[in-house]
Amino acid sequence: MGVLEYILAGVMEALFGNPAIVLGPIVLSWPILLVALGFFIGVLIGATPGLSGPFAMALALPILISIFGFTPDALLPVLGFLVGVMKGATVGGAVSAILFNTPGTPDAFMTTLDGHPMAKNGQGGKALRVAHFASVSGDTFSDIVLFVCAPFLAISIEAFLGLPEKSALMILSLSFVAVVVGNDTFKGILAACFGLLVASIATGTDSYPRLSMGSDVLASGLPTIAVVIGVLVVGEIFVSFEDMWRSAREKQKAPPKIAPGDTSLSMGERRKLLPFIGVSMSIGTVIGALPGIGTTLAAALGYTAGRKMYQGETDFGKGAPEGIAATEAANSAVSGANLIPALSLGIPGNVAAVFIILAADTIGGFNPGPSVFRFSADEVNPELVVAFALFTLMVAANLLNWTTGAWFMRLLGGLIHVPKQILLPIVLLLTLTSVYVQGSNMSDVYVLLFFGALGYLMRSTDIPILPFVIAYILAGPLETTIRSAFEATGSDPWFLFRSPISVVFLILATAIICGAGWLRGGPKLK
Repeated sequence: MGVLEYILAGVMEALFGNPAIVLGPIVLSWPILLVALGFFIGVLIGATPGLSGPFAMALALPILISIFGFTPDALLPVLGFLVGVMKGATVGGAVSAILFNTPGTPDAFMTTLDGHPMAKNGQGGKALRVAHFASVSGDTFSDIVLFVCAPFLAISIEAFLGLPEKSALMILSLSFVAVVVGNDTFKGILAACFGLLVASIATGTDSYPRLSMGSDVLASGLPTIAVVIGVLVVGEIFVSFEDMWRSAREKQKAPPKIAPGDTSLSMGERRKLLPFIGVSMSIGTVIGALPGIGTTLAAALGYTAGRKMYQGETDFGKGAPEGIAATEAANSAVSGANLIPALSLGIPGNVAAVFIILAADTIGGFNPGPSVFRFSADEVNPELVVAFALFTLMVAANLLNWTTGAWFMRLLGGLIHVPKQILLPIVLLLTLTSVYVQGSNMSDVYVLLFFGALGYLMRSTDIPILPFVIAYILAGPLETTIRSAFEATGSDPWFLFRSPISVVFLILATAIICGAGWLRGGPKLK
């Protein structure tokens, strides 16, 4: 089967596999329907202050698995919903930042600098249109780069890297994430090592329980979904409860609501924004392709680059549309590019990519990594078909974003200001329920709460979360690769140092750790 046949098979699987509704000549499949549903929910979640796309992805994943099950047919509908949420939350995050001056994430802070002044001047609708145009442009560009680069990167790795080299590459990736994310090298490495330690709690390949302390629950391994959602989501909810309590004690006033006002954005104004969008989305794509960095640095660098290019009358930070465009194009370009290391290497680029890999790992039938893009004329590679189906779902989400995203953002302008004291308990209850429904076991809920408390403590002590999560996700593939390399080299304990390429990777990992201060010369990351 040739490349074109694989692509067509993936497109047909995404568009017409498992049809849910047949309307004459129109066939709507479960994956496409769930992309649309996920997109609109993602815009709503992204536009709600205090929530984000990973919140919705974490909440939905156990529920979707419990509905569709663990069969291969469930994979594309679940991935479709997660892709829709990821795309919708990316564009929706600008709504609260512009209209309410309340950024839900650190990267949205840059959008408030020019977006909220425009809203106060009666141009809130125009600011939303600028944010949507820049966001969907950057998102589409990064997706195109993903479609082109991920297969070639994976094929190159599969062709030129053996087991020792792949082991060293994973070590390099973990070192990079541990150093770059957060403000302290030691804490980043500590978080990554702790993630590896937690992942080792289970019965090993030699059928001997590790760190189980005689417990049958621990001997079968910790539930991955409960661990990841606990650290990422429940820990953040606990922190939000603490912030809400402090705000109540200080009697802080909520920011005033502002009507959208002027909503026009002419073609001439769009053309003026294109240079800023082009530069920023290129920056965001490069940043997104590096594992673990996320959108904060991309937004900061995109805004800085736009400010250096700008020569208009209104200063940056006082209501310049170019400031919104530069920020939104950069942080939105990360959403597609972060799947480049996820699909080609099996290394999640950010939190959203973590849930894409988690869904594939939990349901089965798709194992992100170099083998995904292996072509064979003799037999069909089902993982390759799923990869192209995933690309098709991303294209569908982008088309939905181009056609309805701006309208939906404006619609939410007067609907999203929900008090946190109402919102957060509901989110926590839904999270607990979704994890219990997925596993039907109270032990999963206990694990969720334990790691939620751990996530709270890590945030309180400024220990970065993402190195822990990525190390936890990569622990299994890393152990398997190292064991296979050890066996393939005749049980050589020095197998990592026998290959020049693996030695280079290890030297780079050491250099990254030693040069941590230089790598953090830019904006701070959370």
